[in-house]
Amino acid sequence: MTALEQPLVAESADLAEEVVALRRAIHRRPELGLDNPETQQRIVEALDGLGLEITTGDAITSVTATLRGARPGRSILLRADTDALPMSEDTDWADRSEHPDRAHVCGHDAHVAMLVGAAKLLAARRDQLAGSVRFMFQPGEEGFGGAPVMIDEGVLSDGLDESVSAAFAIHITPNLPVGTVGSRPGPLMASTDDFYVTVRGRGGHASSPHFANDPVPVAAEMVTALQTFVARRVHVFDPAVLTVAHITAGTTTNVIPDSAFFEGTIRTTAESTRLQVREGFERVVRGIAAAHDCQVDIELHAGYPVTVNDGAFCGWMAEVVHDTLGEGAYFELPWPVMGAEDFSYVLQRVPGAMAFLGVCPADIGNSLEAPACHSNLMRLNEDALHLGVALHAAVALRHLSEHPSPAA
Repeated sequence: MTALEQPLVAESADLAEEVVALRRAIHRRPELGLDNPETQQRIVEALDGLGLEITTGDAITSVTATLRGARPGRSILLRADTDALPMSEDTDWADRSEHPDRAHVCGHDAHVAMLVGAAKLLAARRDQLAGSVRFMFQPGEEGFGGAPVMIDEGVLSDGLDESVSAAFAIHITPNLPVGTVGSRPGPLMASTDDFYVTVRGRGGHASSPHFANDPVPVAAEMVTALQTFVARRVHVFDPAVLTVAHITAGTTTNVIPDSAFFEGTIRTTAESTRLQVREGFERVVRGIAAAHDCQVDIELHAGYPVTVNDGAFCGWMAEVVHDTLGEGAYFELPWPVMGAEDFSYVLQRVPGAMAFLGVCPADIGNSLEAPACHSNLMRLNEDALHLGVALHAAVALRHLSEHPSPAA
């Protein structure tokens, strides 16, 4: 632990009340997609007075804040996402969402609050910094791709003496104990591709299927065959998940519909496997449709790429976690998480890593039993948030002190 890092946990604990208050304010008023104006305003107000260079996005409601140290040097980016999910929050918490159809059940409210807290810790150390810290507050993580928009608008380079040389993000998870941080080198989170399939047959009376061409069993055969394809054609140690999440057809008991529809998602942890599954998906679906003399419309929407942690940075980050939060606080995840993240676009450009911070609620003994992110019952332990504040600050301080600019 460096001298700069020693008081971080204690100082972050002093900020805990402010961090929790900000998190709750954002939690009560969740916003969706790329348009988060109220959250944006709260961030700008919370950063006021810290002496940061603050800009807001042109195309989206992002906030970019830059802390310049007393001496020139490299630049590191710290990121938080700001948007919520279009779903209900079915808890009895006093500060639950005020909107029945949107909720912060993925922890982005906590991400924002922790990063604001880290900005306060780091701003107080401006005189000790060589280089810059860039704080990236990004809307639209939940499927809207806010990160590439911010990259296009210059979050990695605009106005900096030296382009961002490293990037770090924290994602909370109720499924790890408080005081622990999990991550891994290489693939951390999956790519995502969404599919939409319409099978077109010929409608008729349910009592006379031979006069029709029923698309329902054809769609059912596709669903089963797609599972077989993944299980038998994709290497067992190169994970792929294909889930049909929604299927619909028909209107009543005695009518064969003329079409059936299903949709779902594909997740992989290698771009080569992603291509293999996408190609195999089309081959299977079109082949079954042809076998049954049906027409088929396929839409495959490419989503986020694989989130890949830089191996060297991840190993270095593990040391920072140990030095900041204590020996044994960090552990390496045995396999990737099959969720997806648009922080992947940042990590395609800049070496860095994302880490999962444990926030298991205090009343749940086994963190694996806690309602996970995206659950309508998801809760988090706010006592853990100041640890995320300290970790953000420690990563930035250590990086700038150990990686001085070549020009310097």
